[in-house]
Amino acid sequence: MMRPDWDLYFMTVARVVSTRSTCLRRRVGAIIVKGNRILSTGYNGAPSGLTHCLDIGCFREKQGVKSGERHELCRGLHAEQNAMLQAAVYGVSIAGGTLYTTHQPCVLCAKMIIQAGIERVVFGGEYPDTLAQDILSEAGIRVERYTGQLSLPVGGDGGKD
Repeated sequence: MMRPDWDLYFMTVARVVSTRSTCLRRRVGAIIVKGNRILSTGYNGAPSGLTHCLDIGCFREKQGVKSGERHELCRGLHAEQNAMLQAAVYGVSIAGGTLYTTHQPCVLCAKMIIQAGIERVVFGGEYPDTLAQDILSEAGIRVERYTGQLSLPVGGDGGKD
């Protein structure tokens, strides 16, 4: 069995992290990596201790707000924000790291990525926010769309290495 390359490995982990999302519109997962080690993870949802949109509904949906617009009306944090905030809570430096995320970051997350010193962003699905792309480019952040297959073969060797 072939081992996955690092991008496949980390994008697969980000996808698994996204399964914890409590957002009704889009399940997003993110991880921050440095030196091929996972430093932090995050998924989109309400801040700790607040009621999840899964339980009370989506205000943006009720108001007919389009994806990529009026971020301030959402009670949730984005996966990228949660990953950066978790690193901050635990005192983990993410400067010089790579952020893997299941979806292209929005402009709010892009500004945080720049300020946090992230050097590379690898994303899966697109998100309708060209300003985010523009400012990440202006800041010299390497942004790459991951187009590889995200399913891994299951080993059949009885757990032997």
